Amino acid sequence: MPSTKEIRAKIKSVQNTRKITKAMEMVAASKMRKAQDRMLAARPYGERIRNIVARLASASTSFEHPFLRSVGNDAAKIGLIMVTTDKGLAGPLNTNIQRAVWNKIKDWKANGADVTATAIGNKGLGFLQRSGVQVLSQVIQLGDRPNMERLIGAINAQLELYMEGKLDKVYLAYSRFLNAMKQEPVVEQLLPLSTDRLEEIGEGSREHSWDYLYEPDDATVLGVLLKRYVEALIYQAVAENMASEQSARMVAMKAASDNAHKLIGDLQLVYNKTRQAAITTEITEIVGGAAAVS
Repeated sequence: MPSTKEIRAKIKSVQNTRKITKAMEMVAASKMRKAQDRMLAARPYGERIRNIVARLASASTSFEHPFLRSVGNDAAKIGLIMVTTDKGLAGPLNTNIQRAVWNKIKDWKANGADVTATAIGNKGLGFLQRSGVQVLSQVIQLGDRPNMERLIGAINAQLELYMEGKLDKVYLAYSRFLNAMKQEPVVEQLLPLSTDRLEEIGEGSREHSWDYLYEPDDATVLGVLLKRYVEALIYQAVAENMASEQSARMVAMKAASDNAHKLIGDLQLVYNKTRQAAITTEITEIVGGAAAVS
């Protein structure tokens, strides 16, 4: 049985740990509110541009943008943009998105496809390197606020390969924020654009496709709009992932603080029992000694 001194030292250690986890919980709660506001502000723009581009994908035009080209299901070259956190202590957040991506990678490789990845976040970079996936570009240490200027270089590396025909499809993986207690891992097709979005917004197939008049011309408008579409989706994915990170960390640190509080209570009970046993032993020895003398 450990001595009372050892138990006191362990209680002190757990108390110090609880102070740290409690402070991290409060910091994460504060950052979560700000990250959630940025994420909610980005959602309407992202949803609107998704709907517009979904209609463009089914529109008739004399100019065929590479982002709109049709590719069969048997894609031989896959691009992946994976968004994760830079830091740990976020519960199962990174594990869930890594599991979802790994299942996709196994399916792609089973079909004979090669995967080229872009890592946004240190945890995703380490995962891709351990998985043996070729990492084309990376950006880490983004901080607490999404910055498109830092993201654009890594993203353009993927887009250039796709424009050159060296990639058949590009996928985007991130954690979607649902609420403070739940985050959903998402792996969705970014390029080429498809008409699946029309079904999501409640518009079924039509006898006639969408038609637009472009000014100055379709190549200029589509070139700018589709590039803005990709940037908006990736910015939204990073904002969603940052909100998910802070909420997951807040929940994880709260659970750690509660467990530490419970552990302190258990250790305090053991300490009291050990101290009482030592006092009882001393009293017994004193009484026994006095009886022997008398």
